[in-house]
Amino acid sequence: MSEVRIAAEPRTEFGKGASRRARRAGKVPAVLYGHGTEPRHLNLPGHDLMLALKTPNVLIRLEGLDKDNLALPKSVQRDAIKGFLEHIDLLVVSKGEKVEVEINVSLTGEVKAPGVLNQELVTVTVEAEATHIPNGVEFDINGLEIGANPTAADLKLPEGVTLVTDPESLLLTVSAPRVEEEPETSGEASEGAEAAAAE
Repeated sequence: MSEVRIAAEPRTEFGKGASRRARRAGKVPAVLYGHGTEPRHLNLPGHDLMLALKTPNVLIRLEGLDKDNLALPKSVQRDAIKGFLEHIDLLVVSKGEKVEVEINVSLTGEVKAPGVLNQELVTVTVEAEATHIPNGVEFDINGLEIGANPTAADLKLPEGVTLVTDPESLLLTVSAPRVEEEPETSGEASEGAEAAAAE
């Protein structure tokens, strides 16, 4: 599990104007909460945070506060057009603590021809220790034939990781290829055209 150290500074100004000023200075407004403590308002360096968030479920070690805090990103807001970070919510976690997170499902191999693969679940929710969150889970589809429909229960999760998503949720389907129906040649229409021409 990746852990990234990021310098944090307490945020003393609030409101849209303060948030805009922070973003202009390359900072991202953040809220740190959890473990029954009052939410703490912070500013984080935008570039460092953006790099950290490229790793799914990254653990962030916040430095520069009264004590180091280990946190997990829970909600990230981005500008809908430009994609830059606008705000982030962070959850305080500790070693040994169980947390619920979403992890990616990646497929390996190829289904048996002429089957057509349709992946229904691209992520699943799991419970894992905060410091042992898997980056994702792989599922081998090699040789699956038409009619195969494995569920989330068929995923092999690492030791200590528990599936939270409904085990009966469809993971993927392998279906027969669609046969394109040939457009009907309208014989009647052509006959009608010939009759009209004859008249």
